[in-house]
Amino acid sequence: MIATIQPSVLSDTVQAPASKSAMQRACAAALISGGKSIIYNPGHSNDDKAALQVITALGAKVNTRSDGAIETDSSGVNLSSPGISQNNALTINCGESGLGIRMFAPVIALSRLPVTIKGEGSLLSRPMDFFDEIFPRLNVTVSSNNGRLPVVLSGPLQPRNIEIDGSLSSQFLTGLLMAYAAAEARDVTIKVNNLKSRPYIDLTLKVMQLFGLKTPENNNYKAFYFDQSPARLAPSETTYTVEGDWSGGAFLLVAGAIAGEITVRGLDPNSAQADKKILEALQDAGAGTVISDEGIRLVPGALKAFTFDATDCPDLFPPLVALAAYSSGTTVIKGVSRLAHKESNRGLTLQDEFGKMGLQIDLQDDIMHVHGGKGLKGATVHSRHDHRIAMACAVAALRAEGATTIEEAGAISKSYPDFYEDLVKLGANVKIKQQSAHIQ
Repeated sequence: MIATIQPSVLSDTVQAPASKSAMQRACAAALISGGKSIIYNPGHSNDDKAALQVITALGAKVNTRSDGAIETDSSGVNLSSPGISQNNALTINCGESGLGIRMFAPVIALSRLPVTIKGEGSLLSRPMDFFDEIFPRLNVTVSSNNGRLPVVLSGPLQPRNIEIDGSLSSQFLTGLLMAYAAAEARDVTIKVNNLKSRPYIDLTLKVMQLFGLKTPENNNYKAFYFDQSPARLAPSETTYTVEGDWSGGAFLLVAGAIAGEITVRGLDPNSAQADKKILEALQDAGAGTVISDEGIRLVPGALKAFTFDATDCPDLFPPLVALAAYSSGTTVIKGVSRLAHKESNRGLTLQDEFGKMGLQIDLQDDIMHVHGGKGLKGATVHSRHDHRIAMACAVAALRAEGATTIEEAGAISKSYPDFYEDLVKLGANVKIKQQSAHIQ
C-alpha cells in the first residue's frame, strides 16, 4: 500500500480507536477467568485479531455478536492441556504482536504438553532471551531459535519466588502476573528490578481485577506478592468495555495541534494507559487543549520546543517527533534506549525518515534532540513496516510543503487500521493506492 498525503487543514470530530493494550489484556484475562465474558468496543487491529486467535487456539470459544461485541467462553478450558483434546503438539501464532508474545508465553507455559509459539514480520527478529533466562526457574523447558522465534515451551509453569529485570519491557511481567493468577499462586513474590512502563502494569492489574482474577499486592513496583488466600471465584459473566487508545489517539491529537481544530472522542484522561502523557507534551508545546465531556479539542497555535521523558511511554516517540517538527527550537526527548527492539529501531528510523523531509534529529545516548520550527518538505518516505512510523510521517505531512508519499503505508493495520480513513473524515487529502483502489 502507498499513501500520498497533501498539505491539509483539519476540522470536525473523530472517535479514537479501541486500545489494543486493553483489548489484548482483556482477551488473556477472559481466557484465564474460566467463565463467560462479553467485550464491548473490541479492537480489530492485527494485534487484536492475533490475541483472539491465541485464546481460540488455547480452547476458548469466541463469537462476534450482531452489535459488534465479542463473547468468549473459557469454562471448558484446561490450560495444562490446552486446545482441543489432543496429544499432538500445539502451534500458536502471535502474529506480529510484541505484547502478544510476551504476555501469552507464560500463560502458554502452563501447558504440560509442548507448545510451539510462532510469529510474523518484525517479531521474528526481536530478542526472546528472557524466556531462556526465566522459564527454567519456573519448571518450564525452553527451546528457541538462538533467542528468536519459534520457541517451544513445555511446562507446566510452577509459580515460584523469582527476580526479573524490568528494564527492557513490562510486557513479560504482565504475562507472569496473568500466569501466576491462572496457576492459583500462593505466598510467592515476583521481584522486579528497574521496571519500565509502570502505567502498563497498572492497566494489567486493573484488567485482572475486573475479570475476577487473583491480583497480587504491588509493593511500589518492586515486588508483586500473591498471598495465601485461595483464588477468587470467577463471576458467572464478565462485561468489559475496551477504552479508547491513547497510543493511536496521540497521532490524532498531534494532527489537531498542527493542522486544524478537531475534537477527539473516546479518550479517558483518567486512564491507566501510559500514553495519556501526550497531553503534557501538547500543553508544554503550547497547543490549545480543551477537555470536556464532548472529548478533547485541539486548537492549533504557535508551538514551541519542549522537554519530555518518554522512558515509560516509548510508543509516544513517533507522534512527539511530528509535534516537535513544528515546534520552534530544539525539543529534548528522553528514553531513546527503549526504541531499539520495536518494529524497527525507531530512534534511527525516525532520524532517517524525517530527515528525508528536512528535519534534523540528533541522537546522543538516551536523548533525542529534534530541531524543529523550520518547516518540512514533502518527500517519499518508508514506514520500515512499522505502524507508528507510518502514522507519524502521515501526521507530519499535513503541514509539509508539497505532497508526501509513504511506502508500505499498510503497516498501520497492526494497531490502527482505520487511521487513513479517520484522517479523511477530518478533511485530510489522502490517496491510497492498492490494487487500483483509491480513497480520497
